[in-house]
Order: sequence, then C-alpha cells, then structure tokens
Amino acid sequence: MSHIRILLADDHALFREGIRSLLEDQDDIEIVGEAEDGLQATQLAEQLNPSVVLMDINMPVIDGVEATRTILRNNDSVGIVILTMYPQDEYVFEALKAGAKAYLLKDTRSKKLLQVIRTVHSGQAVIDADMTARLLNEFRRLAAAQENKPPKIQTLTDQERTILTLVANGASNKEIAAKLNLSERTIKNYLSIIFQKLQVNNRTEAAIKAMKDGLVNSP
Repeated sequence: MSHIRILLADDHALFREGIRSLLEDQDDIEIVGEAEDGLQATQLAEQLNPSVVLMDINMPVIDGVEATRTILRNNDSVGIVILTMYPQDEYVFEALKAGAKAYLLKDTRSKKLLQVIRTVHSGQAVIDADMTARLLNEFRRLAAAQENKPPKIQTLTDQERTILTLVANGASNKEIAAKLNLSERTIKNYLSIIFQKLQVNNRTEAAIKAMKDGLVNSP
C-alpha cells in the first residue's frame, strides 16, 4: 500500500509536533518534511514531492496562500489542505482561489483531519456546508459587482484618435475628410466605430468623453 506523503508547513514548532504525533500513528501516512515558513514549504515541496501539504496561512517570508500558488504552479497534483486559526472569509476565498483542496481550522477534531487528508489524497476537494454557503454568497456578490461595473472601453487606433480630436475641435465630416484626404463616407464609417468603442450616441457625447478621458491628441 502506497503511503500518503505529508509535508507540514507551520511556523509554530509546538503545533507541528502535535500534528506529527497524530499522523505518525497512521499506517498509511508518512511525514516527509516540515517547513517553518512559506518559502521553505515551496522548496521542500519541490524536493520531497509530497502528495498532501498541510499549510498554515500566516507564515513568515511568504504566506500560505502564495506558497500554495507556487507549489501548484510547479506540481498541480499536490493536494493542499489549509490548516489555520483564521476563519475569515477573505482567507478562505483566497486560499481556495489559489488552489487549496480543503480549508480547516486548527481546532478541527483529529478524526476529521485524518478523513480530509485521505479524501484530498484521493483527488477530491473537501468543502463543508457552512463554507459552501459562504462561497455561494461570495459568487453572488462578485456577479452583482460585475453587472454594475462599467463596460471596458476598447482601444482607439491612431487614425480614430485623430478623427476624434478633429471632432472634439468642432470639425465637420467634410472638413475632416478634406484634411485626411478621405471620403466623407469613410469618415462616417470611422465615426460609427468610434461611437461604438466609446459607448456614446453622437458627436457631442464623443467630444465630451474625449475631453474628459484625455483621448484627444495634442495639437
């Protein structure tokens, strides 16, 4: 039977000692290394190839979230279990976005910790009911924020900026066409594209937006 290779990453030696004592009693678990900070965790993960990392959040040098990103960037088969004292949503969301498979508090019972380690080792994520509800609320908040966010303005080409500058200076289509040696029809086509990119409806709105957002070329 293959062992679950565990890397412990926590800056508190006493906590690591307690976890080590628990895990050493398990026939299917082997502790391959211990890290005192986030940077050391990334280095040992690369050297020792653990199957599961028990990762604290708040550690010296680099934190557990950044260490998680780095480890998974190098080897996305590693299962990261965040084991921390911080229940705040921002820590939970950042850790899960970084790729952690589970997020547990340090007061979690031993039986549950062992169950989570084995589940994560099998390739599954572990998210309890309370965390699922919090994640759904966060997704709803992000979706609402995205809906209220102004649409991104597309970049104007040099020619479009030149035409917009002339519009902002009060030039007519005929005057712009003559100045740029183009047909009035071509200028109208350019203006339609400019209006669409700026999300405006007419020349006046385009001129105002050009002045406000600094989109016009210097004279």
